[in-house]
Amino acid sequence: MSEDIGHHGERVIEDIRSLPIPPGWARTSVGEVVDVRLGRQRSPKNRSADFPTKYVRAANITWTGLDLSDVLDMDFRPEERASYRLQPGDVLLSEASGSAGEVGKPAIWNGELEDCCFQNTVIRFRPKAVYPKFALVAFQHFARNSVFARVSKGVGIHHLSADRFASMPFLLPPQEEQCRIVAKLDELFSDLDTGVAALERARANLKRYRAAVLKAAVEGRFTEQWRAAHLATEPASQLLERILAERRQKWETDQLVKYATASKSPPKNWQAKYVEPTPPDKTGLPDLPQGWCWASVEQLAEVQGGIQKQPKRKPIDDGHPYLRVANVLRNRLDLSEVLRIALFGNELARLRLEVDDLLVVEGNGSKTEIGRSALWNGAIQDCVHQNHIIRVRCKRWSPKYLNLYWNSPAGNGRIMEQAASTSGLYTLSVEKVAAIPVPLPPHEEQLLIVAEGEERLSVIDAAEAQIETNLQRATCLRQSILKRAFEGKLVPQDANDEPASALLERVRAARNDFASAGNGWRNRRQKEGEP
Repeated sequence: MSEDIGHHGERVIEDIRSLPIPPGWARTSVGEVVDVRLGRQRSPKNRSADFPTKYVRAANITWTGLDLSDVLDMDFRPEERASYRLQPGDVLLSEASGSAGEVGKPAIWNGELEDCCFQNTVIRFRPKAVYPKFALVAFQHFARNSVFARVSKGVGIHHLSADRFASMPFLLPPQEEQCRIVAKLDELFSDLDTGVAALERARANLKRYRAAVLKAAVEGRFTEQWRAAHLATEPASQLLERILAERRQKWETDQLVKYATASKSPPKNWQAKYVEPTPPDKTGLPDLPQGWCWASVEQLAEVQGGIQKQPKRKPIDDGHPYLRVANVLRNRLDLSEVLRIALFGNELARLRLEVDDLLVVEGNGSKTEIGRSALWNGAIQDCVHQNHIIRVRCKRWSPKYLNLYWNSPAGNGRIMEQAASTSGLYTLSVEKVAAIPVPLPPHEEQLLIVAEGEERLSVIDAAEAQIETNLQRATCLRQSILKRAFEGKLVPQDANDEPASALLERVRAARNDFASAGNGWRNRRQKEGEP
């Protein structure tokens, strides 16, 4: 092989070489049945505007074909265009990716743009002894099963390279059988794609229904009849007053304990140092159902930042478990990998999570994921949280209702408003979370809303889980079909087909004739004194 592909790559190569060959098939390599070329590198010297040319890059290659909605220009001189110009039937593969399942992802060029070339993030596969569509499905099989990733090199980013790709073994069927395989795959995948599309539509509908359920819950539509029959219920404004009074009382008690611990008498007017939580800015807020009121998160809950990861916090004697952004998904926790950290002083008492603490992600690379939340379930004892997670602790009202509101369209919208900044970045902070307005129902109504909302959402969760299971089955079925195709088990062999070995002989002979012609041409130029 032309390059060292590593232990895992060698094992993959041996697995392919050990496959039995169906009658009429031949063992060969990718480089023998195609011309393989890596695209031209983008560099400052190629940015002139003398010969602007459209070019395909890895970002244009998708699993469903080429996405040419954003095609860039680069300078390709006329002699370079001869080498890098794409032709209909070329199969293009992504040369590198940060995801194992994406490296080597292929698509066919059908001449969509005139005089289009390709960058060095793309490998061009120009078939000679294999039909383009057969090559496409063969490489889809390799890419989806991470075969390309396992023969690639690199840490973090998987690089396939043209040489490594060309040296890979390839099982070649007769051309007539290639056509039969492609036709059968088209038939089977057409039915499979129809089913997958129906599942995707159902998933999208469930997403819309989930948003509608959450919207109805926090607008009080679940409890309209209950409110009409319970007009004497304590309004939320009184609940808020009681919460604020209890918070002040707790602060005063804590202050007195501090003074007593320090053997000091409380100073004059010490109660005046208490800072009342800031109420919400009600500008532009909608009207609420009867008995509800607006409150800020700061008025209703304790908002606490997390602990910053530092070298000095490397866990000693096993440390304490802590949650990261990766552990907090939307409305659920992923505790498959929980790291540990060293704590000092009273940090455990201050940061220890309690059941039903609302955990909020304060920043993310994706705008839509900022502020995603989940309730802590108490699964890990003495667990704390990192500073990229904000803890919201509800002591005197329903944290489950807050979680419903947080994930509702209205709640998401207000989170985005708070997260936005003049620099274009989206992040949250303790202060921003504390300022978010919340529609507060009476306490008993909160419990009714939560019960009704959870019942409906559980039905949606079950349906989404079934859809996800079926989509995974479809993926496995697709891979199984492809596997059978490249083991020669999808369609029957025909003894009348020209064997692939004869096809390979013609390709090799044509290559030798071309090489001889090239040598003769070069020899004539040298005899005539030309460079």
